[in-house]
Amino acid sequence: MNDAPSTVLLIALFVLLVVIAFSSGTEVAMLSVNRYRVRHRAQAGHGTAKVLERLLQKPDDWLGVNLVILAAASVFASSIATILAQRTGYEYAVPITGAALTVVMIVFCELAPKIYAASRPESVAFGSAHIYRTLVLVARPVLWLTNTLAYGFLRLFGVVKSARGGQTLSSEELRTVVAEAGPMIPARHRQMLLSILDLERVTVNDIMIPRHEIAAIDVRDDWEDILDQLRQTPHTRLPVYDGELDQIIGTVHMKRVAQELARGTLTREKLIEIARSREPYFVPEGTPLTVQLANFQRNRRRQAFVVDEYGDILGLVTLEDILEEIVGEFTSDPATVVHKDIHVERPGVYIVNASATIRAINRALQWDLPTTGPKTLNGWLLEQLETIPEPGTQLRVDGYRFEVLQVGDNAIRTVRVYTPEAAPEPAAQSRAAS
Repeated sequence: MNDAPSTVLLIALFVLLVVIAFSSGTEVAMLSVNRYRVRHRAQAGHGTAKVLERLLQKPDDWLGVNLVILAAASVFASSIATILAQRTGYEYAVPITGAALTVVMIVFCELAPKIYAASRPESVAFGSAHIYRTLVLVARPVLWLTNTLAYGFLRLFGVVKSARGGQTLSSEELRTVVAEAGPMIPARHRQMLLSILDLERVTVNDIMIPRHEIAAIDVRDDWEDILDQLRQTPHTRLPVYDGELDQIIGTVHMKRVAQELARGTLTREKLIEIARSREPYFVPEGTPLTVQLANFQRNRRRQAFVVDEYGDILGLVTLEDILEEIVGEFTSDPATVVHKDIHVERPGVYIVNASATIRAINRALQWDLPTTGPKTLNGWLLEQLETIPEPGTQLRVDGYRFEVLQVGDNAIRTVRVYTPEAAPEPAAQSRAAS
């Protein structure tokens, strides 16, 4: 090397610097590239993607090649630069050349390539895939030796080589991927995907219709009242019970009832017969929605009664309730409706049905009211107040102001809610809560 012409050494030094820049940049690109996008393109038949996916599955190989090239190129570049400096004959040529080479390597061979590769990892990784495949094949004996020595050294510290498992994502990691997808996935679709991931956390208790709100028919009621209820109900299916809701007879489908009404053959006995043809379906409280959705599909049912450990009915959950957890409220114009139990009075002020679940309110208005205690707004407010309030009672919690509008049957019916941005100072009769 000492006898080589200076021109040849300069060309060699330039080539080595390019190799160092290539090694630094491609390392960042290979580590940063979206592996799931690579896998998708490989499954679609893209040849380069297949090569890149195989390389990424064995990082020891391509990283070993990269480090060998980087180390060798750095050593030879330093040696050539030293020889060229000595040939100048200047006293301080070697330290000056060393300092200059250091700056060049940091700026042009490390920072610039890595920044470029980090901003365009896919194009750089795809562009270097075939080069690395060739280098891995050529350097296989060297890689075996270096990897053996490396793992032998690590074994001294208790690190052993283990089989690589599939790179799977946890539920939380998948939520992060979906949430950060940005414009790649429309906002509504992104919310639906997140809702699907949330199903395993949500139970039937969170979305069920409370017991006192279940629309059902008591066969002991006056027959004319029953007929009025059947004609006016907006529901497709109605539970039928005998005296008490816990004494469920079954469920009637309004299509069958309408046929009997049209023929004039519907009687109390006929209604009971129709209800008994569809036995009630019970599920235990705390059942996750993922499990219940599968149960509905397997049993070909659309509604179920939620019961506690004593067999008492707590509420009613329907297939539509679960689907609404995924796609949102079923309405003719979803852009104009916040939630069926929430009405906008003015910006920052809402009239809320207190029987609505806190979880539904949080989802609809992007609030963060506590969900660890009572399920409904009524239950939560009663817990805060520790008494049945009078209409007009006000309560402030975490900046939100709640004004009780209607009370009935020992429960809060309607509440006006002021957001922190819209809530004025509470009146003298207001009651604060921590």
